[in-house]
Formats: sequence, C-alpha cells, structure tokens
Amino acid sequence: MLIIIGAVILLVILIFLMYMVAIYNKFKRLKNAADATLGQIKVALKKRLDMLSELVDSVKSYAKFEKETLQKITEMRSSVMKGDADKIKEIDRETRRILGDIRVAVENYPELKTSETVKKLMDAISSIEDEIARHRYTYNNIVQEYNTMTDVIPSSMVASMFAFTKMAYLEFEEVGKPSVGWSV
Repeated sequence: MLIIIGAVILLVILIFLMYMVAIYNKFKRLKNAADATLGQIKVALKKRLDMLSELVDSVKSYAKFEKETLQKITEMRSSVMKGDADKIKEIDRETRRILGDIRVAVENYPELKTSETVKKLMDAISSIEDEIARHRYTYNNIVQEYNTMTDVIPSSMVASMFAFTKMAYLEFEEVGKPSVGWSV
C-alpha cells in the first residue's frame, strides 16, 4: 500500500514538473517568435531607409535637404539591425518625419509630382509601410500572449521562477504614413 501511495505521489510530481516544463517552453517559443518578428520589422525598416535615401537623392535638387538628412538616414540604417524595440520606435518616428518633409517638398514642386522615379519610390515606401504594419501586428499579438501568460496562474509562477518579465508592445505613430497608391 505504501508503494502505491509513493508511486501516485511520484506520478503527480512528475506530471506537475512536465507541466511546468511545457509552460517554460511556451514562454521560450513566444520570446523567440517575438524576436524573429522584430527581426523582420528591422529588415523592413532597413528597406524603408534604403528607399528613403533614394527618394532624398531624387528630390534634393528641387528641395533643400541638408547633408545632415542623408547622414541621419545612414546612421539609422547602420543602427536598425542592432536596435531593440525602443530604438526601432525611435527610428520609425524619425523616418516618418523625414518622409513628411519629402511629401511637403513634392507638393511644392510640380516637376516632382510628375516624376516617375518619385512615384515609384513613394509606392515602394507605401508597400514597405504595409509590410511593417503587418509585422508589428504579429509582434504585438505574440507579446500580448506572452504578457498574458506572465499574469495568469499557473504560468505566472513559472514566469517569476525563471524571471520572465513582460515585453513591451511596439507602437508606431501613424502620422505621416503615405497611403497605398499615394499619388505624387
């Protein structure tokens, strides 16, 4: 009889440990998925910066764009892949500001409005904006699931045991986003 009770207790402990391992693995899978999605956002931001650089080159003869702007774009291109979520937010905000300046320049110069190169670059940037928005949506969904697990029992116990802390959502300002098919 003592052997059966010992076996039942051992089985309960084993099931509990397996459950805890499953929760731990779910945290790790979600963290890795968030990191991978953030990597896709970084790649898309780098593409946006490449297009923005080309766009600045295309409009700089019409509008006053300082060397500073091109240097800032180059700086952001080199730091985007190394950045965390906060750095990504900062880069997004700055690229939107530059893009807004370019949009103003395009509106002020009729020659730029009819430029095929400028139209193609603006369309490419618009497409990249949509890609970034899709990746950000995916990232935030993963973060929501991860953060919920840190709040609910029993996964919150695993989170505290292994120091899994809440992750930050990736929120970008939508101001300055060119719409799909934005005509210049």
